[in-house]
Amino acid sequence: MPFGLTNAPATFQAAMTNEFRAMLDRFVLVYLDDILVYSQTLEEHLDHPRRVLETLRLAKFKANLDNCEFVRQELKYLGHFVTPQSISPLSDKIQAVQDWSEPRNVTDVRSFLGLAGYYQRFIKGYSKIAAHSTKLQCEDRSFDFGTDARESFLALKAALLSAEVLRIYDPLLPMRVTTDASGYDIGAVLEQHDGVDWHPVEYFSEKVSVMHSIDDARKKDLLAFVHALKRWRHFLLGRCQFRWVTDNNPLVVYKSQDTVNNTIAR
Repeated sequence: MPFGLTNAPATFQAAMTNEFRAMLDRFVLVYLDDILVYSQTLEEHLDHPRRVLETLRLAKFKANLDNCEFVRQELKYLGHFVTPQSISPLSDKIQAVQDWSEPRNVTDVRSFLGLAGYYQRFIKGYSKIAAHSTKLQCEDRSFDFGTDARESFLALKAALLSAEVLRIYDPLLPMRVTTDASGYDIGAVLEQHDGVDWHPVEYFSEKVSVMHSIDDARKKDLLAFVHALKRWRHFLLGRCQFRWVTDNNPLVVYKSQDTVNNTIAR
């Protein structure tokens, strides 16, 4: 790149991914020039940063020492506060949500939903809460910040202000997926048990198409489960077992049926 990698984010990310490919998701995470090195023990952590710095040196990249932090158990990374056990939104981002004024146009709505959507993994039923605000992004209709939109906006702010602290995934702990479906929305929460209680790892929700919205409750709960499996396959794939929790008792019938219709089979 004639003007440097920082002026071409996609190329920059591709270059960084290529350089750290052998380390990614083993002890390195990379987003542009933000490199996170994590280790299970102090002994490992004495080696991992050395390997990262050596990789940067060989690639002729330079790190600004003033922007580097070493041997930290708590840190801020990409808008999150991360500890060995948990992850939560940064307090200044939550403050920005609290101070956000009512949207006056489509651009304002998109800006707010951009911030809120970034933290949707912390919010139970995000898609349902944000539904009326999301409709305001349509430019083929006049902007009307009415009662429904205002309630949605305030509910989103309240949900973000009370966002749960999520646990860091631990592959050794028991896991469960709890699904829910109603109307035009499906949702799920991935949780793990620490020996005392269940704690959320991530929330997921999504608006379903009109075609699926007319399905019965069983089909929509199954759809929620399928979407949850796809979203969290990196957590669940390869596990000996995990628990699926649903409040839809008729789903149990499918376990005893020899055949099911094509839709359910898919």
